[in-house]
Amino acid sequence: KNALYTVAPEMPAMFDGMKLAAVATILYIIVRCLNLKSPTAPPDLTYQDTALNRFLLKSCPLLTKEYIPPLLWGKSGHLQTALYGKLGRVSSPHPTGLRKYLPMQDGATATFDLFEPLADHQSGADITMVICPGIGNHSEKHYIRTFVDHSQRQGYRCAVLNHLGALPNIELTSPRMFTYGCTWEFAAMVGYIKKMYPQTQLIVVGFSLGGNIVCKFLGENRANQERVLCCVSVCQGYSALRAQETFLQWDQCRRFYNFLMADNMKKIILSHRGSLFGGGSPKMVDADLRRLYTATSLMQIDDNIMRKFHGYSSLKEYYEKESCVHYIHNVNVPLLLVNSADDPLVHGSLLTIPRTLAEKKENVIFALTLHGGHLGFFEGAVLFPQPLTWMDKVIVGYANTICQWEKQKPACQSQGAHAAETKCSDSSS
Repeated sequence: KNALYTVAPEMPAMFDGMKLAAVATILYIIVRCLNLKSPTAPPDLTYQDTALNRFLLKSCPLLTKEYIPPLLWGKSGHLQTALYGKLGRVSSPHPTGLRKYLPMQDGATATFDLFEPLADHQSGADITMVICPGIGNHSEKHYIRTFVDHSQRQGYRCAVLNHLGALPNIELTSPRMFTYGCTWEFAAMVGYIKKMYPQTQLIVVGFSLGGNIVCKFLGENRANQERVLCCVSVCQGYSALRAQETFLQWDQCRRFYNFLMADNMKKIILSHRGSLFGGGSPKMVDADLRRLYTATSLMQIDDNIMRKFHGYSSLKEYYEKESCVHYIHNVNVPLLLVNSADDPLVHGSLLTIPRTLAEKKENVIFALTLHGGHLGFFEGAVLFPQPLTWMDKVIVGYANTICQWEKQKPACQSQGAHAAETKCSDSSS
């Protein structure tokens, strides 16, 4: 009895200790997973010291100010990415546009949506944003709608490519759909805009896979850069060949994201199985369809299906030829490359490509944020994100600054080099 009596008072204290340990462990995991101890910082910028770049950094403060994600979850690249993937954006607007259909030489039909500006542009000029969305995306996605609405309000006309096969209600008219680096449809949209609006100048914008397509498009041919003021690419991986190895690794759960993206691609392809695998398609056979059903990675789908649309003999050749890394050095218009260090889809090793480019070419600025995930970049105080993201604001801010530079450039260039520098820096203050 005595022995029992002496043990009893210690038991509750022991349970309390265990409870405390459990709570501490859970809190530790939350802090680690949500990355709460990570600091906030301005983007890490790589650029050369030129008059234009000085003007850009002075007149586009978002590039040099801290990007502050929502306090509780915004420092987790996974949560930023998941929120973008599931929610897209908070309270995204519904811009109204016209859908355009462009017949292609091989019988395919490219579609894009055209949105007129809702205000005059601050430069007084006619400027069109030509926008290429991410993998399997189109103008109806929330992040695209949010960006278009913001751009329209700043005086930009917007043309958004709908990737071939991505819109659920539009049939394919040939046995081909979008691939990682095919620029045909984007080129057709840009051509249409240049013809319809002979006065307009272009701002080229690409998100994720769209970033690869727009940089490849501009670098493929000098003529593609005519009437282009600048280009912005957000969250792309630059080299599919180098990305492929990283997509099989489990760190940052990339293998899991690979599976989810493959599943999404599978659904898109199967929704068009009649057009792609029907009698009229010599490139695709039933064995490809069977292999598609069992595929668990993008690489398997690319090897069995995607590379065959353009007759590549191997996956290596497909990735080599369709990556912008072989073309991007030919781009001479101002180029802003944005990536996030905690993007679970783009491995850090791929970022040597934009960093080296910005060190070598004076038209390039590489901006690497600490947080933002893949196309997340949400801003907000503690819990709830704001409708507009840092990404939306920085693209439009950069574009506005380039337009401002272009407008005052003739005045700058008419004076001596040194005087031009002073005038340009004075007028921006």
